[in-house]
Amino acid sequence: MNLEKPILIREDGLRHDGRKPDELRPIRIEVGVLSNADGSALVEFGRTKVVAAVYGPREIHPKHMTLPDRALIRCRYHMAPFSTSDRKSPAPSRREIELSKVIREALEASIFTELFPRTTIDVFIEVLQADGGTRTAGLTAASLAVADAGIPMRDLIAAVAVGKVDGVLVLDIDELEDEYGEADMPMAMMPSLNQIVLLQLNGVLTREEFMKAIELGKKGIMEIYRMQKEALSKKYLQYPEVE
Repeated sequence: MNLEKPILIREDGLRHDGRKPDELRPIRIEVGVLSNADGSALVEFGRTKVVAAVYGPREIHPKHMTLPDRALIRCRYHMAPFSTSDRKSPAPSRREIELSKVIREALEASIFTELFPRTTIDVFIEVLQADGGTRTAGLTAASLAVADAGIPMRDLIAAVAVGKVDGVLVLDIDELEDEYGEADMPMAMMPSLNQIVLLQLNGVLTREEFMKAIELGKKGIMEIYRMQKEALSKKYLQYPEVE
């Protein structure tokens, strides 16, 4: 087995996949991809592919979970067994349960839940292919699916992970950079409100690196936010062709 660390930052300053340190992976965003859901979205960050579906607001079962003053948001983040190179167990892992909670709490900050008391909004996030950044792609897709369902929101949520590899801060890390890098910092924002709704850090950054990483993440988030709005506009602002 070859345990030698791969070259993550090349001599020309580019990353192992040819990207600049502040460059996102190729991103594809599409809304309304599932006809059976109230709202849905497909998001691809490079080779990472995630689909999200939203159902509701709808009646809660079981009834004892009802909240009298707002909607209950239930979220399930799940990685498909075929999403990784080694087959993953279909049973929910501790990590998936944790990320379900993290994503739910971020979504709660963006949704006007008080408009729908005694109901539930169910969010399902399925990772179809994993190559790093699944939680940020999943949250980005989930936010779009909520918007596609017509549920009132304070703002869309856009998310990206900033990493540190070979001492260099880089935007939108992939699995290789996550595995061999020194730090991984997923973050999510409601950009028009300039409000951070998710911020985690695995690894070590100096205070100066942390502040630079926040700014780098914001730069990427604004680009993703623009693409989110374009995807919604493409579906909802299409004009019928004139014969």
